Amino acid sequence: MIYDVSQLTAFDYAATVPFAQHVLRLTPVDRNGQSVLSMRIDIDPEPIERVERTDFFGNRLIHIDIAAPHRRLEIKSAARVRVEPAIPFLAELTPRWEDVCASALASVDLAAASPVHFVFPSRLVSPSAAIRDYAAASFPPDRPALAGATDLMRRIHADFTYAPGSTDVRTLPDEAFRQRRGVCQDFAHVMIAGLRGLGLPAAYVSGYLRTYPPPGRKRLTGADATHAWVAVWCGQEAGWRGLDPTNAVLAGEDHIVLAIGRDYADVAPVNGIIVSSDEQELHIGVDVVPVETDRARRRGR
Repeated sequence: MIYDVSQLTAFDYAATVPFAQHVLRLTPVDRNGQSVLSMRIDIDPEPIERVERTDFFGNRLIHIDIAAPHRRLEIKSAARVRVEPAIPFLAELTPRWEDVCASALASVDLAAASPVHFVFPSRLVSPSAAIRDYAAASFPPDRPALAGATDLMRRIHADFTYAPGSTDVRTLPDEAFRQRRGVCQDFAHVMIAGLRGLGLPAAYVSGYLRTYPPPGRKRLTGADATHAWVAVWCGQEAGWRGLDPTNAVLAGEDHIVLAIGRDYADVAPVNGIIVSSDEQELHIGVDVVPVETDRARRRGR
């Protein structure tokens, strides 16, 4: 499937900002099962300096310096991305979760996709006995790792309420877990905390969802904005598998990956510093529209 992905990110400031520095993570990159066909980012005011690089996890970063006084910052990104269907893997055929934990801890691989980077606490996901005990109900002895992770995903979807405004980007997993409500970031952080608490490697994935579903399918929660889900490592053969606890579905053709990290702090779409002393408002709009290919048009004639 080929998608046109567009995002408008706008900051309105109550006072004039004379200078700002930001790091943008708004550019998808080629990954396994995903190809970026084109990409463009426009920034207003125009930065005096713009430097692009790739971080350790393969995410594309854009560092910008803005010296023009401004009351509004607009970042418009547009990409055309091809997403291939994930190769199916039966959950019951993955190794026992205990064996996956042991394999992760025994790994000497330090590459970006190694499970060792995603099994320990991170900046926004600390150890939580309560969340670990909640997750443990999905992992009785000898259960296949992906089967347990899928069950945990479905339980979070059933037990938690999707409630925009009930949390913010600073909300930690323990707080979201106590109130059993939040948004996709909270659902992902809680699931990651539970998996890591048991010793299973889990990564935070940010990206997009298809805005309008195919005929006959339900619209996914979290469309029209950036989205977040979880990737769990299920051993060498099965590798990393995406699970979306907000929607209780496996990540597939409707999920476009933007960035991967240990938690939200590694993948925040925009962060940095501004010289100002007043409040600011953030506005985000996202569209993910499938592109009708020439072959598809010919078939429809």
